[in-house]
Amino acid sequence: MNSVELFTEIGIALSTEKDHRLLLEKILLNAIILTRADGGTIYSVTEAHALKFETIINKSLKLHLGGTTAHEITFADIPIYINDKINTKATVAVAAATGDIINIKDAYHDKNYDTSAARQMDNQTGYRTQSLLTLPMKDHLGALNGVLQLLNATCDSGEIVPFSPNDQRQVRALTSLAAVVLTNKQLIDDMETLFTTFSKLIAEAIDKKSPYTGGHCRRVPEITLLLARACHETDSGPLKDFTLALEDFHEISVAAWLHDCGKVATPAHIMDKATKLEGIFDRIALVDARFEIARRDLEHNPELSPISRQQKLTQLESDREFIRKANIGSEFFNQEKIDRVQQIRQHYRVTIAGEKQAILSDNEVHHLITQRGTLTAQERQIINEHMDITVEMLESTKFPKHLQNVPEYACGHHEKMDGSGYPKGLTREQMSVPARMMAIADIFEALTAADRPYKAAKTLSESLTILGRMKLDHHIDPDIFDVFIDKQVYLDFAQSALKPEQIDNVDINAIPGYVPPGQRVP
Repeated sequence: MNSVELFTEIGIALSTEKDHRLLLEKILLNAIILTRADGGTIYSVTEAHALKFETIINKSLKLHLGGTTAHEITFADIPIYINDKINTKATVAVAAATGDIINIKDAYHDKNYDTSAARQMDNQTGYRTQSLLTLPMKDHLGALNGVLQLLNATCDSGEIVPFSPNDQRQVRALTSLAAVVLTNKQLIDDMETLFTTFSKLIAEAIDKKSPYTGGHCRRVPEITLLLARACHETDSGPLKDFTLALEDFHEISVAAWLHDCGKVATPAHIMDKATKLEGIFDRIALVDARFEIARRDLEHNPELSPISRQQKLTQLESDREFIRKANIGSEFFNQEKIDRVQQIRQHYRVTIAGEKQAILSDNEVHHLITQRGTLTAQERQIINEHMDITVEMLESTKFPKHLQNVPEYACGHHEKMDGSGYPKGLTREQMSVPARMMAIADIFEALTAADRPYKAAKTLSESLTILGRMKLDHHIDPDIFDVFIDKQVYLDFAQSALKPEQIDNVDINAIPGYVPPGQRVP
């Protein structure tokens, strides 16, 4: 094989390797082949400005440490500088610090460099280091990203000879090629880190704005990845052929962290609305103050008899307590209760700043008669719009090829399998498996969350019962739900995130819609 063919093969091998340590090992192995060296060492550069042993090879000693082997290198890192001065006791440190290529013909007789470390190592191993070639590896900006050291070049007869100028040129060309590959890999790693950091930064921003939703943004990725792993490992049922590569898990993780990124634009007083009258503050205090004015008016009304006054005061306190409870929004608000709010508004009048007014404003009544929860229809629409914003944000982002599915995965967690969800009204067939996973993770987290100001946390059995009903209603994916139960994903998450009182005994046979594996129709 001529040098051109060899470099072509080396280039292909280097460009296809993704693991950093294995990449460095390939560089060393190919340098040994090019120069017919007896061995060598390749180092990476640590953040502490030291050289870390990555792979050591010595053919005569039948030594191969680090790299692809299971043999760990226990040698300490070599500092490039000691007390701000170049560490001249190690030729690899000198090469790293100066950027010079060091070619030594005989380590035992060289007068230009301190080779005592090599001779000391020889005394321990019985080896004889003679010729040395040390090259710093630099990226396109001139920054050091490794050092390669070769020892004992050989000729055709096997005799140890100095490294020739041609050896030096070829290894330099190899390290230049390797530096490009290392730089590209570092850029890819940095991009991965950027996307991961950015996605978590969005969740952190939401956390700063809303601790409740921020907790949700952290927990959904945990559930999603547990469920993804379970689906990947299942060996039966409709998902038995579903598999994920390492890159797929990363893509799902990024999507899960970004699934609610649109909430950065949702007003905090709506996102965390704990009561019906809460806005920037809870307006129940203003309503309560008006009731207090009404009470004082009754107490000082000379036209009322003591009995009549007491009856009216008792009724007023009853109405005040009713409005307080109505504000909480913890139970369904039926028509009878709605009518009572209207009656209270019409019945009581208070005078403030000389102006007579109803004890409840039109806006307060509008909020108080909300039938479920604390959000009005308009506020719920504002909450739901976070998905439109999420879609807009993610679909306008130019994700790299290996993350191109992030928008689809992240934006489908409010879709339902029958097409009745939002924001796009997608059906099961129009959604990927990871997107359907995220829908289950999002719902399960919301049901079990113990940090929401507007709801109590549900137990495992309560949450799974609701999920089971959603399966029967064609709202969540039935096959993924079965894996969620079969593989006890719910329990894995519960043990790390839920309060002990939430982890009750779950009878999986009592979960609506769940059919044990042996009873399922193929």
